[in-house]
Amino acid sequence: MNIWLVMLLGGALTFAMRLSFIYLFGRLSIPETVKRALRFVPPAVLSAIVAPALFLPDGALDLGPDNFRLIAGAVAILAAWRTKNMLVTILSGMAALLILMWAAGTV
Repeated sequence: MNIWLVMLLGGALTFAMRLSFIYLFGRLSIPETVKRALRFVPPAVLSAIVAPALFLPDGALDLGPDNFRLIAGAVAILAAWRTKNMLVTILSGMAALLILMWAAGTV
């Protein structure tokens, strides 16, 4: 029973925190400079999540040809640039990683 209470309370608190920001941004007048700055938050967060996985696969900097994640990331970047389609980007990066790992015999 305690686990359900913790899960419900955690969900309610998460919902309340997100709702508070939505409510405040709907009611307050946000300066234009803040709005422009907030546009850069999602790419910065995504970069902070993705970059270590690409450049530090084993905890150390790896820019060599045996870093399959980096090569697959480059394929995904190329697909994103050419197609501007998120699904194609994800599928091409995942396919490149799978093919590289399969060719190396690590799958």
